[in-house]
Amino acid sequence: MEPILLYGFPAGSSMGLVAALEWLGEPYRLCRVDMLGEMREPAYARINARHETPAFITDEGRVVTETMAIAARLEARDIERRISFDPLSPEADRMHQLMAFVNTGFTGSFTPLWAAMEMDPPDPRLQDALRKWGRGMVVERHDKLEAMMTDMPFLVGERPSLADGLLVGVARWLDFHQVGEPERWPKLAAWRRRIEKDPAVIYATALEEGGQPQGSGACRGHVLLEQVVERFGR
Repeated sequence: MEPILLYGFPAGSSMGLVAALEWLGEPYRLCRVDMLGEMREPAYARINARHETPAFITDEGRVVTETMAIAARLEARDIERRISFDPLSPEADRMHQLMAFVNTGFTGSFTPLWAAMEMDPPDPRLQDALRKWGRGMVVERHDKLEAMMTDMPFLVGERPSLADGLLVGVARWLDFHQVGEPERWPKLAAWRRRIEKDPAVIYATALEEGGQPQGSGACRGHVLLEQVVERFGR
């Protein structure tokens, strides 16, 4: 069977993993998950007890959760090194360093902003405090990432890698939460303009928005969430 990526909408970080699967070019399937609805239902816990996306069903039928674990799985499948590098190369070290930073401090800096937005019932004073704290964290993490970037077209050289995939789904949260103007970080802004024109990223974004775009042909279609839960849920 083809592996299945469960990706979330709206504005899920997992959008970049869809792009990475397109860059990889091997057959796969997708399962589109409403993070504000069906992901929170009890049935979804059979796939991920933490009620989060992404999740990945391997070609052996095993469920893998957490972005870094899924990325490691894709890296292992990348025999032709389309989205990764020789494991002992400097490029691989840099890719893993950037992936770790993006998946921890960078992504985590948005947590107070998501908490304020999703708070139910609302608490205006607490929400204001969370937004102030969160904006400061996001700015600081963007400053750090800007300092880590080079003049290369993509994060690790001349072509997109898994590091670009992990960042592209999260980088747009700067706009979503209206923290600041992207041009405040010129290297990041230039990278965003470049990566957002990539056909795989355009395809992944259109899918996330509910469209039916034409991709590379590697995607063999979507599977309904209830079918995934019934067949692969624990």
